[in-house]
Amino acid sequence: MMDGKAVAARLLQTTQTKVARIIEATGVTPCLATVLVGADPASVTYTQMKRRRCEAVGMKSLKIELPESTTTEQLVAEIEKLGNDDAVHGILLQHPSPSHVDERAAFEAIPHIKDVDGVTLASFSAMWFGLPGHASCTPGGIMTLLDAYDVPIAGANAVVIGRSAILGKPMAGLLLQRNATVTICHSKTKNLADVVREADIVVAAVGKPAFVQGDWIKRGAVVMDAGYNAGNVGDVDYEGACKQASMITPVPGGVGPMTIATLIAQTANAAEVLLNVNNEKQ
Repeated sequence: MMDGKAVAARLLQTTQTKVARIIEATGVTPCLATVLVGADPASVTYTQMKRRRCEAVGMKSLKIELPESTTTEQLVAEIEKLGNDDAVHGILLQHPSPSHVDERAAFEAIPHIKDVDGVTLASFSAMWFGLPGHASCTPGGIMTLLDAYDVPIAGANAVVIGRSAILGKPMAGLLLQRNATVTICHSKTKNLADVVREADIVVAAVGKPAFVQGDWIKRGAVVMDAGYNAGNVGDVDYEGACKQASMITPVPGGVGPMTIATLIAQTANAAEVLLNVNNEKQ
């Protein structure tokens, strides 16, 4: 079992040290602005969790809560204001936004360096081309977890089940940059089970509870379950997959903690760049 909680705790401890050094060097406290449109209960909970993690490592958290009726133009204006604010080093737009909002336009209003959630087209391009930038937080967290457990990536056959813009596609890009051979699967993939059976690394990001069956998993494969469904159930049949996999992430306690820890770490990294701090010399 791959303990995401433990690896996330180590990443947050490293981030706390970095934040302290930034404050010492500049007198400025790194700040993450969280933007929430509407009052969806799950989104409210997620933003609260992220703010608490910020404060736990010594960073500031700026809460921006806008009414459900907020238009795309109003949201973009708010994000642009944060982008121009030197006291803000990272911007998170909690998604999904209300259906009447053009979420892509809102994402693109976030400056690349402050896109600590890795949601802009510039960040997506950076993930695919191996350029500097912030990874989408869940894929980035998965990569950190793979490295923490010394999972060989170069040359591995990796299957990503799901093609969302914030998980499946960037996940494939990050794996490809590390020299894995990557297959992206989705609802139209033929003989999905047979494709998954060839994988050394399986990333399940399909959004359906216990969708990936245990007998789909090749013996010795590494299984990263990025799903979270009602009843604390992931996208993988955990009990079945455990009989085959060499390593597997639990739900909860696997990928989830890594997502938030990656967001916090990337905010500190953004502050370091924006404030021109080289921690190695502190």
